[in-house]
Amino acid sequence: MYKVSIVTVNLNNAPGLEKTIKSVVDQTYADIEYIVVDGASMDASSDVIRQHESGISRWISEPDSGVYNAMNKGIELSTGDYLLFLNSGDLLRTETVIEELIPYLGLNDIVYGDLLVVTSEEQYLKEYPDELKFSYFFHESLPHPATFIKRSTFNVVGLYNEKNKIVSDWEFFLLGLVKHGLSYAHVPKCVSTFQFDGLSSKPGNIGLQVSEREKILKKEFPLLIQDYELLSQIQKNYAGIKKSRVVKLLRAIGFLRSIRLDLF
Repeated sequence: MYKVSIVTVNLNNAPGLEKTIKSVVDQTYADIEYIVVDGASMDASSDVIRQHESGISRWISEPDSGVYNAMNKGIELSTGDYLLFLNSGDLLRTETVIEELIPYLGLNDIVYGDLLVVTSEEQYLKEYPDELKFSYFFHESLPHPATFIKRSTFNVVGLYNEKNKIVSDWEFFLLGLVKHGLSYAHVPKCVSTFQFDGLSSKPGNIGLQVSEREKILKKEFPLLIQDYELLSQIQKNYAGIKKSRVVKLLRAIGFLRSIRLDLF
C-alpha cells in the first residue's frame, strides 16, 4: 500500500477549489494525504478550506511568487510515496479512481492516466501514449492532474523551476524521462477532469510557452534544437496541407483513404 499526497494549488478560485476538495475527500482510498496551498487569496477560498478542514491534512495561505513556487511548497509539506497535483477547478473523475490506480504504483517512477479536458465550448477525452519518445515532448507533455510522481524523483530531477511561468511541469517530465531515464507506465483510465482555463491555455501565453520550451531545449539538448525547429516547420506546413481545399476534396471522394494524413 502506498500513501498518495494530493496537492492542490489555488489563487482566488473559491468555487473551483470547493469542487476540487470535494472530489478528493470523497475518495474511497484511505491513505491519502491532502495538502492545499493557497496564495493568500482575496476571495472566499480560506472559508472554503476551513469548511472542509477535517478532510485536509495540511494547508497554508500565504503569498507566493507563482504557481511553481506554490507547487514546490506542496512538495515540501508532503510525506507521501507518490504525489498527484490537482489544482483548483480540476476534479478526480470518480470516488474510486485513486484506489483503482494504487495497484499500478510501486514499479515505476511516473504513472500517468488519461484526462477529460473541458473547455468553454466542448469536452473530450485526451488519451496519452503507452510509449514516450523525445519527439513527443516537442509539443506535448504528460497530464499533471492525472500523473502520479514518486517522491524520490524530486531528489533526482529537483523541484519545479520557479524561473518559468508556464512550462516547468513539462520541463520536469522532459528532464526526468529523457535525461535521467525515470521509469514510467501509462494506465488507460481517465483519472481527472481538467478545466482548460489556466495560464497555458490563454491565447496570449502561447508565445511565452513556446519561447520557454525552446530556451530549455537549447540549454539541455543543444544538438537536437535544429531537429526541433525543423519538425516545428514541417508540422506547420503539414497543418496547412491538411486544411487545403484540394485535400478535403480528395478525402471526400475517397482518394486519400489509404494515405495517412494524421502523422503529427
